[in-house]
Amino acid sequence: MIEPSVVDPHRPERVVDLVAAAHGTADPRGLREVHALVREMARLRPDVPISLGFVDVVEPALPSLVSRVVADSNEAVVVPLLLSSGYHVAVDVAGEAERRPGQVHAAGALGPDPVLAEVLADRLIEAVGSFRRIDRVVLAAAGSSDRRALLDCSAVAASLAELVDRPVEIGCVSGAGERLPSVLARTPGRVAVATYLLAPGFFADLVRRRAGDVPVSAPLGADPRIAALAVRRYEQAVSRSVPASTV
Repeated sequence: MIEPSVVDPHRPERVVDLVAAAHGTADPRGLREVHALVREMARLRPDVPISLGFVDVVEPALPSLVSRVVADSNEAVVVPLLLSSGYHVAVDVAGEAERRPGQVHAAGALGPDPVLAEVLADRLIEAVGSFRRIDRVVLAAAGSSDRRALLDCSAVAASLAELVDRPVEIGCVSGAGERLPSVLARTPGRVAVATYLLAPGFFADLVRRRAGDVPVSAPLGADPRIAALAVRRYEQAVSRSVPASTV
């Protein structure tokens, strides 16, 4: 017989804050979208204190925000609202955990994950009406000099290709990787561009300009599925972390 667990009434419940870490943008449309995504995360986990910081461009900067959070709550998970692994995940997010072992835990990037391919497919349908109208897809990514980020994009492109039953190639607007105009120029048939960006802003506008007359989908946006994915990254990090009180 399994004895029921006994909860020590004198032992405080473990409360782990969620610190969402976004890239940051000077574009108010992008900021609104990121804030909407975080509000959706809060709706899914009303029991978890959630705050939003940025790794670049705007305030609050991630390091100062994390310092304030752990001063109040003692423990936090930093969840990158970033689509791929790369510099900001490996340096900015992981660095917060390394500076405060046991207090701050780093979650993984949002991608690669099949959920992102599902949202990309839906955004494509919104842009083109039906997959019968296109022969191929080019996944437009911000790009990175980090090989891990490029591999993550490739994994999402493969998932999207399986979903839409069309070949999917990757075109970048910065960093390493073949540039979007070059990929579009050598891609035959009826082509659509799937914007692999989280929110509107500089890079999304750049994708539209460089795509020319090719149909372009909207960024992923504050989709409830992405919010649920971010919450799942938080829960995974909590489950594998060592509580601060035991360190």
